[in-house]
This record gives sequence, C-alpha cells and structure tokens, in this order.
Amino acid sequence: MTTLISQFRQGAIANEFPKWIPATWEDYLVYRDDPTSEKVRLFFNGNYLFVDDMSGEGINHASIARLFAMLFCFWFNRFSEQTASDLGGCLIEKPNTRAASPDLVLYIGEGVPQWQEGEPRRINLNQWRVPDLVGEVGDTTLATDLDEKKKLYADLGIPEYWAIDVKGKRVFAFRLQSTGNYAQIQESVALEGLPIALLEETLERLNQGTNISAAGWFAQAIASLSAE
Repeated sequence: MTTLISQFRQGAIANEFPKWIPATWEDYLVYRDDPTSEKVRLFFNGNYLFVDDMSGEGINHASIARLFAMLFCFWFNRFSEQTASDLGGCLIEKPNTRAASPDLVLYIGEGVPQWQEGEPRRINLNQWRVPDLVGEVGDTTLATDLDEKKKLYADLGIPEYWAIDVKGKRVFAFRLQSTGNYAQIQESVALEGLPIALLEETLERLNQGTNISAAGWFAQAIASLSAE
C-alpha cells in the first residue's frame, strides 16, 4: 500500500500529475486515511484511483471556485424559495465502489447532509442522497473532468454536472439521462432557467476585475432576467 502512495508522490515530483492508476478500494482507503495526504482530492471508480494534488492550487482555480459559490448564493436568494447548501470540496463516498471530491457540491431542498459528533467528515451516499449538482474547476485537469470524472459522476447518479474550463472561460453543463449517460445542456435544470451562457459571460468578467466584481455583475444580470 505504501508503494501506491509513493507512486503518486514520485509522479508529482516528475510533474506527471494528473494520472489515474489501477487500484482497489483498499488502496483508496489507505491513501484517504494517510495523515500525510491532507492537501489532495481523491477520486475512485472502476478500480482506478486519481489523486489531485491541491498543494499548489492556483489563483485562477481558487478564484473561480469561490466565484461559483457566490453565484449560487445570488441565484437562490432571488429565484428559489427552496433552501440550498454548498458543500464544495467535501469527499463523497459510495462505500466499496466510488468516491469523489468535487470542487462544487450543491444540495437543493431537504435532505442536506449534516455532520454529527464522532462521524467521519465526509458524505456517505449510503446514508445521504446524492447532491443535485456537482462541478469541477478545470485548470490543469479539464481533460479528465470531461472524461473519467464525468463518467464517475454519471455512475454515482448525480443529476447535473458542470465542468468549468479555467483557461477558455467556458462551462460545459450536462444532465443525466434515463440511459445513465450525460447529455450536454444549454440551460440548467438544477438552477431552473439559468442560461449556461450567462455563466460564461460572468467568467469573462474576470478579465476585467475580481471574482467579487464578477459576482456583482452576475447579480445585476439575473435581476434583469427576473424583470422580463
């Protein structure tokens, strides 16, 4: 098991991240519970493990991840009477089969996971329902966000998935179909009526200011939507 962890660390030193490698659930558990592996995000599906080294999280990645948390807040304050909870970064597990650490984790309505004293600090999908939406901010990982991670979230039964292209200022949004596969959408279902193009326009605002100023622009833009 220690050898598996060493493989990833050697890969990181050799600038070979990201990489999916063959692994068992037991391998995943060893890496998850290793006290020296604090700044990583873990993904497991189909006997493959992916370790996303977050020790060098870039400014762009951080800026966009926080931006989308603000966008969720503005949207639900204006358009929805339902409660919503953003648990981005939480480790999600379907024990013995799948695990993921999405940048964005959105629960809408009832059934939001609640942590109790003495419980593990992760979302057990045998105990809680799946999120309504998850998302990945792709700075160096866009290829796997649109491939292996996309399949992982479909296999977990996540209704809506967003892959955010940091460099291209694009949002690829997908909705789960009855076939178990994702189909690309131009308007969110989870955030009912939100045009994906508006998210991309908001990302473009980062070229002119900060994530807070971009979020402010988004708030004004959706105010005009509600007035139509």
